[in-house]
Amino acid sequence: MGTQGETGSVEARWERLAPGVARRRMPGWDETVGAIAGRTGVLVVDTGATLRAGAEIRHEVTQLFGLPVTHVALTHPHFDHVLGTAAFSHAKVYGAAGVERLMASEREEIRSTAVRLGVDPAEAAEAAAALVVPQHLVSGEFVIDLDEDGHRVLLANVGPGHTMHDLAVLAVGRNGAPNVVFCGDLVEESGEPKAGSDAKPHAWPAALDRLLALGGQDALYVPGHGAVVDTGFVRKQRDELAARLGTA
Repeated sequence: MGTQGETGSVEARWERLAPGVARRRMPGWDETVGAIAGRTGVLVVDTGATLRAGAEIRHEVTQLFGLPVTHVALTHPHFDHVLGTAAFSHAKVYGAAGVERLMASEREEIRSTAVRLGVDPAEAAEAAAALVVPQHLVSGEFVIDLDEDGHRVLLANVGPGHTMHDLAVLAVGRNGAPNVVFCGDLVEESGEPKAGSDAKPHAWPAALDRLLALGGQDALYVPGHGAVVDTGFVRKQRDELAARLGTA
């Protein structure tokens, strides 16, 4: 398990997936964070497990693209994906409709889960006290145009599945580049998808069907944990979940 503030260049820590689209696997919990750049600003996908991680992400994204972070999309409300959000003080924060109520009511649960899974108690308390609840809520699909050249990001409420409030983020490919889908923890490559007490397992295969329809056959799928995968991997994970749950 790594620690925040790894050595090495910013470029080495971020994987370029398409022009203006990158992601980083964070140390510690291996959660993916993403960045999609327009002409004047960047949308960040998930914000890490602490305020320190969020500040590091903001700093590195600004270095990568030379642009401020103007939008944040939270794929689901687990601590390793949301506790860094307060580091993006001027960004518009998006989430699946309903996640705002859950996060507001379960702030203490988010903090205690973070501590139980290894976050320093003081850092967890600081991040939970500053927890940012999404103000911009997505019920179906919502398009963000990041610049006048048509660099489009589609936010899609594809859950429930891994949680009750799963949001996918599609960076629409341009000039022959592939679509890139940030899946949150609906897809995991580094191990079997994890179903906690807030998961909706019987709805999960249908959420993966929505992901596949969203990205298309040639898309890159970015899991919440692990290496970038293709359509075949997502379909296989979907079929395995359905067979295990008897929903095939």
